[in-house]
Amino acid sequence: MIYLASQSPRRRTLLAQLGVGFETLDVAIDETPQAGETPDALARRLAAGKVLAGRACLDDADAHLVLGADTVVVLDGESLGKPRDGDDAARLLMRLSGRCHQVLSAVALASADGTRVRLSRSRVCFRELARPECEAYAASGEPLDKAGAYAIQGRAAAFVRELHGSYSGVVGLPLYETAELLREAGVSL
Repeated sequence: MIYLASQSPRRRTLLAQLGVGFETLDVAIDETPQAGETPDALARRLAAGKVLAGRACLDDADAHLVLGADTVVVLDGESLGKPRDGDDAARLLMRLSGRCHQVLSAVALASADGTRVRLSRSRVCFRELARPECEAYAASGEPLDKAGAYAIQGRAAAFVRELHGSYSGVVGLPLYETAELLREAGVSL
């Protein structure tokens, strides 16, 4: 059995695209960056932490695969995280306005053989945004639980001028890397 250590509807939809059956686990971990931790290391640590928390929920963890992911938005070397509220979301969007940023999505798979992690790197460029449109988008509620304060699969798609890399990675589960991990674990796709 494959378990997805996430309640994210976006990750569930993406994993279903691979045609594998799975169940979800509701896990919570501390997502606070550690002192001196790079964005790459943060994404990898959080994805691995989610699968380890997921394995801890299972009676016979070695008989199952647990998949987890985490996404980090990086601007000028800084991990932007999820906004605290609408004002914070508008502020983050104004920082991204007219600029390119990096989206790192780590995916981890835990099995009886250990935990493997892959990282997807994408570059997203926003058009110039006006403060009123950032505030209106923030007021919609869509960006409030999203890294970097936007959902590329939602209304914020209109902000994206260019995307270089993995669309599914920017949404939150890089399918190429996920499929790679599953195949290595013997899952037929």
